[in-house]
Order: sequence, then C-alpha cells, then structure tokens
Amino acid sequence: MRAPCTRMRRPRASVTACWRFSAPWRSFSILTASASARPRRTWRRNSAFEIPTGRLGDRFGSRGVLTRIVIWWSVFTMLTGCVWRFSLDSGWRLGLPGMSWGVPIILNSFVVLLLIRFLFGAGEAGALPNTARVLARWFQATARGPAQGMINTAALLGGAVAPVAAQALIHSAGWRWTFVCFGSLGLVWAAAFSSWFRDDPALHPGVNDAERRRISAGSSPRQLTHEPIPWRAVLASANVWLAGLVITCAAFCSYMYFSWYPTYLKKGRGVDDQQAGWLAGMVLLGGAVGGTLGGYLSDWLVRRTGSRKWGRRLIGVAGLGSAAVALGLGVRCNQPVPAALLTALASFCANLHMAAFATDISGKHVGSLFGLMNSLGVPGAVASQLYLGRFADWRMSLGYAGRDAWDPGFFAYIVALTLGAFAWLFLNATVPVEPERSGGDPTSEIVP
Repeated sequence: MRAPCTRMRRPRASVTACWRFSAPWRSFSILTASASARPRRTWRRNSAFEIPTGRLGDRFGSRGVLTRIVIWWSVFTMLTGCVWRFSLDSGWRLGLPGMSWGVPIILNSFVVLLLIRFLFGAGEAGALPNTARVLARWFQATARGPAQGMINTAALLGGAVAPVAAQALIHSAGWRWTFVCFGSLGLVWAAAFSSWFRDDPALHPGVNDAERRRISAGSSPRQLTHEPIPWRAVLASANVWLAGLVITCAAFCSYMYFSWYPTYLKKGRGVDDQQAGWLAGMVLLGGAVGGTLGGYLSDWLVRRTGSRKWGRRLIGVAGLGSAAVALGLGVRCNQPVPAALLTALASFCANLHMAAFATDISGKHVGSLFGLMNSLGVPGAVASQLYLGRFADWRMSLGYAGRDAWDPGFFAYIVALTLGAFAWLFLNATVPVEPERSGGDPTSEIVP
C-alpha cells in the first residue's frame, strides 16, 4: 500500500545542535546559564500548544496544519541566524507607583533571540500529534505499529545526524548560514508535502480502488466526522493518565542520552571527545532501531496472541523492563565500550514500547489526545535535563569524583523505567477514550 511518508525529523534537534555547536551566545555575550535554559523553555512553550494544534488537525485536517507548522518553524529557524548584536535602552523604567527606583526596559540581542525561540517553539508544537493523525487516517490499526515506529526512528536519527551536520556547516559557512540552511530545507519539504499529500486517502491519485477499500475498512463514518473533544471522558480515562506516566518515565530516560550521556562518558568515564561522540551516537542508533522494530513486534504480537490488549501490553512491559536491566548492567560495567553497548541495548528496548497505542485509544480525536499525552511527558524531558548534571555536581561537592560522582545518578533512570514497565500492566489498547456507538475499527473485535 502506497501511503504518504510522514517521517518528520524533529526540528528541535537541528536547531539545538546549531545552538550548542555554533555558540551564538558567544556572539552576543550571553551567559552560559541563560543559554542552557533555552531547551527547557522550548519544551514548556511547546507543550502549551500541543493540544490546540492537535485539535486544529482533527478539525481542519493534517495537511494544512503540518504545512503551516513546517513553514512556521523554518522561517523562525532562519530568523535566528539573522539576529544582529545590539543593545538599546528604551529610557523607560518599570517600577511600582510611589517608588523612586525602577528596572530599565532594555531591548537587546538576547531578548530578540528569546522572542524568536518562543515563536519557534509555539509554532513547532503539534507536529507529532498531527503525524499520528495521518497514520490513523491512512493505515489500518493492524499496520500502524510499524509506521509509528518508523516515525520514532526518524526523530531519533534526526537527533543523531543534526549535530554532525550542524558542526560541518558551521565550520564551512558559519552559524548564521547554518540556521538559514536548516530552515530552507523545511520550506522545500513543506512545498512538496502540501502539493502531494491528501488528508483523505480516497482523494489521492496514487491510491487505487483496492487500496481505498482496504484503508476504509478500518474506519467508520463516525470516525471521520468532527465532534467536540469529550473532556469528561478524557479526564476520566485511566488509559490517558497511565500513558502519560509511561511517556514521562520514558522521556526522563531518553532525554538523558541527548543531554548528559556524552558528558558522562567524558567526565565520568574519562573518554576523549571523539570516542564519547561515537559511543553516544551508538546509543542513539540503538533507540532508532528499536523505534522501528518495536512497531513490527507489537503488531506481530497482536496477531500472535489474538489480543490487541496483550499484544501492546507485552511489548511495553518487556521493553521498559529490559531497558531497566540493561541500563543497570551498563552502569556496573567498568569498560566504557561494553558499558555503552549495554546502554545502547537499553535505548533499543526503551523505544520498543509505545508503537501505535495512542492512536489505538484516541479514535477520531487522534491529534488532540496524542498532543495531550505528549504534553504529559514533558515533565520527564525537562527533569532529565535538570537532574543528572546537578546530581553529579552535588556528589562532587561531597568529595566524589569520576564514576563515583555520576554512576549513582543512573539509578533514578532505572527506577523510572521500572515504574513505566509496571504502568504498562494496566494499559488496555482495546478501551478507547470515547467508545464507538456503532461500527468502528475491526481490530476492536479482537479478543481482549
């Protein structure tokens, strides 16, 4: 079946890579503490707009929304490279009435950068929820696992490739033109996607009659209609809150690989920059392979067990549980290469689990509810960027050094993965947030 390719690499990966490698904060004399806070601000503003943008996709279709998202983030990515160094005192002072002192209102490069990055994050939100909605519309439930896995893999590969590409571009063209290059790629993608993709598979000229019948067999007419989000049912759904817990636990661990694992290898295990780079890349590659393979394994288990509930549940419990064991063994390993291999195995296992679960339970509100569950995982991503470095600093203040300062911090990640595996025992992919009143996805007939 020829279905649109929706494997969208997260723009945050390339932009964050430019931010770290090109060090625009040095051009504008921005303090390191201020620069390091930028990724956390991106996550907070991104999460605030996930649900509304997912809702727009449910209401108006993902074609227009995804095109707008990519154009938006591409423009603001390019604008990041256009900010010049300046500082302008407005002459105004912000103070309380009756007080003689006030805070000067100053417009400078850092303020402009923050504004551009805020708008970038706001516009970027909703890409993954709308991509999930495309899968729900173009694939039957029994085929969504591999497709969702490929999207997860593409996102991880984007995070692994972007730093290398950014560093090469910066050395040849400078950090400003690197932002322009990344943004230009998004504009090309948006033009191609908008001209080729269709929200309704039946309207796509590349889909034949047999494919149309196969796709439409997985959807009821009611699933294709736009209705208000049933917030009472959403907030009362144990699946939604448990999925949010699982995503939080998984994000807490996975963002450690992006944010802290290379630093841990260098400062904790004493490896050089080059070795730390390829060992960390190996860990990310393990997650990318797991993201794709998990979709196939999940759908295979559904067919093998005859139960969508246990097919999804088994891969979740086994994946996160195995990841906890592998990560623990990696921490205990004395040699850096075997330790990284075990950590790559942990990354592989941890990315097996979600597959198509969010799409299974969301019904016709895929964009909105995927955005909600994705937003529930934001605390884990933010906490991961805050936790390990501060923990290591605290241990070093007590007199510990090297692995003695870093290794004990990994037990928090092991606990998070174990908690996520336990939560999977109670997730049920056959219980939608809003039960169908008639018709529905034929896979819901699978014995629970």
